Amino acid sequence: MAAVLALGNAQASSVFELGTIVIRGDAETNALLGEAIVSQEQIQRFNLYDVGRAINRLPGTAISAGGMRNEQTIFVRGFDSRQVPIFLDGIPQYVPYDGYVDFDRFTTFDLSEVRVAKGAASLLYGPNTLGGAVNLVSRRPTKPFEGDVRVGIATGNERYGAVNFGSNQDSWYFQGGFSWLEADKFPLGRGFKDGKGVPTDTGQYRKNAYRQDKRGSFKIGLTPNATDEYVLGYSNQQGKKDQPIYVGDRGDRPRYWRWPYWDKESVYFLSKTALTTHHELKVRAYHDEYKNGLDMYSSADFTRHDPTSAYKDNTYGGAVEWVNRQWADHELHVAMHYKIDRHKDGAILYKDRTLSLAIEDLIDLHDNWRLRVGLSHEHRKSLDAASWPKGSGSATNGVIEILHDLNDQTELYASLAYKTRFPTIKDRYSARMGRALPSPDLKSENARHVEVGARSQPWQGAQVEGALFYSQVRDMIDTVSFASSACPANSVSGFCDQAQNVGKVRRYGLELSYEQELTTQWRTGVNYTYLNSKNQHDPAQKIRDIPAHKAVAYLDWMPAPQWTLQASLEAESGRYYSYRQQGQEHYTKTSGFTVLGFKTVWSPRDDLSIEAGVRNLGDKNYEYKEGYPMAGRVWFAGATYRF
Repeated sequence: MAAVLALGNAQASSVFELGTIVIRGDAETNALLGEAIVSQEQIQRFNLYDVGRAINRLPGTAISAGGMRNEQTIFVRGFDSRQVPIFLDGIPQYVPYDGYVDFDRFTTFDLSEVRVAKGAASLLYGPNTLGGAVNLVSRRPTKPFEGDVRVGIATGNERYGAVNFGSNQDSWYFQGGFSWLEADKFPLGRGFKDGKGVPTDTGQYRKNAYRQDKRGSFKIGLTPNATDEYVLGYSNQQGKKDQPIYVGDRGDRPRYWRWPYWDKESVYFLSKTALTTHHELKVRAYHDEYKNGLDMYSSADFTRHDPTSAYKDNTYGGAVEWVNRQWADHELHVAMHYKIDRHKDGAILYKDRTLSLAIEDLIDLHDNWRLRVGLSHEHRKSLDAASWPKGSGSATNGVIEILHDLNDQTELYASLAYKTRFPTIKDRYSARMGRALPSPDLKSENARHVEVGARSQPWQGAQVEGALFYSQVRDMIDTVSFASSACPANSVSGFCDQAQNVGKVRRYGLELSYEQELTTQWRTGVNYTYLNSKNQHDPAQKIRDIPAHKAVAYLDWMPAPQWTLQASLEAESGRYYSYRQQGQEHYTKTSGFTVLGFKTVWSPRDDLSIEAGVRNLGDKNYEYKEGYPMAGRVWFAGATYRF
């Protein structure tokens, strides 16, 4: 649910605070007012076992799943995964080549919380937070020995297992975790029909829908005194996935694809040192590797494929942050970021260097007023670009936010922000298999954000939050076609495509969330998002993949201390998608949908819970992307043991 839901449920003691990016915010959650949190307790309560599903419960967000690469992506107020980068304990996790990440590959079993910052996200995150940032925060143990074990099964031969363990020995600690999630297929919804001329999915289950994700993580920390902390962390995730075949009626060419591996490995170091009573130094250093393989088959029998298309990306870098609390009523942060991105395509190497300097200050103006101001300057330079010209670019970002405690129950805020995103290696240099020309001097995208909001506890047991927001995006990177003989593979003879800074998009909307503990046995929550998007560069082009209306709700009932019954709902309006017919681009909408869920949890002991339930109770046939249906009715069962 929203950040306010985390206030009553956040398990702050298990949160790895050194992995958060924050300038002093709410005392209970350590979050800024506009920042939303999905806590560990909520992850388990709502079975949010991948990051995308967790983010999707928050107002202002949406997910998209399936598509031509079978990737789960997120949108935050209409900004996609490239414009809202993902971090693990403050370390960038997005793929260097294109800035995207498949959120299905990131499970939540070893996380303490998922944080989503929006337009006025802190500049301390570093470059490219055009529309916000997502930070996955790992766990930090608080007891001499603690942990949990989770197992579960579901329709489609889905199964998972996870174990997390940790120990805090005062002057040092360690935290480890292993998880495994696998599924062979998933059931199709009521009334599903393959719309292709030659159907491939004619049974009850989706074909070519296998997935497997394994993840291990470990970190060890030294805490020699009450103020200092030094942590070495490691994570390794190994994935496999198939590409379900397109089943729509718009004539898209079916792809018979499988990814035999989708792997990622990270090593990082984090530290916090108190230099004096009022001065603190934080350090982050990291090295990440990404490996991805794609097998492209010739037909739906999956017997022959071309040689595996493989790539290997890596990135390394670091950040140094100085915190100064010497001046009365000020908390000043100064951060420097350095990052090298490398993408290797066969023998061809692409390499970028990004630098950033950010300053952010939180000022107590009065007992009930606070001001947050920030400024950053960033520079990106291409160090290797094969035979193409090397380019460079720079950008400046700013944020200002005013916060007011109206009374003990209500907080108000308003913010202005100017944010940017550098074009990726793919944006600048991809020839799209002979269909396009590179654009090495592509400029950064920029966005202006305005937001006003409030958070309140208006009566006993209630948490309410609301926000109005407006964003204006300019120099948005879009594809332009023009006459040229340099692209023989282009679908239109004598033309080339190229990425250019021609886009201009306006977005505005509303977010509301409400949670109420009705009695000791009943509690409920709901959030709603309205988002209006317009392509101002070309109004005839619709903004795709984003619903205008979305709602999430739940109702919990505890008829006895050991039992909990939960009903849940997700609903949204349709999304625009485009297709080409006789050389013309057409737009239409997917159908809106409402999906219901139900589960029962039995807790015979404080350390043990057993659950069973159903997702998509009504067996709704729905989709986020045309031609890629989501799962129908899914029965599941699981158990969790805590020690």
